[in-house]
Amino acid sequence: MNFAQTVQTAGIGGLSGTELMVVLGVAVLLFGGKKIPEVAKGIGEGIKNFKNAMKEQQEEAPAAEPTKKA
Repeated sequence: MNFAQTVQTAGIGGLSGTELMVVLGVAVLLFGGKKIPEVAKGIGEGIKNFKNAMKEQQEEAPAAEPTKKA
């Protein structure tokens, strides 16, 4: 099996369909059905804040001037 086939059949994050179902089942057992949307919202907000912080940092950083070699 070559690398391309491995990537195509690996699924999301390298997990197969069965493995994803097990992970989702464990999440429901740990957090309960009502708590999962709140957890997902918190994770989404965290990712959004992280991306905004990275964007602001890139905008604040001065562009490096190219050096001329003689």
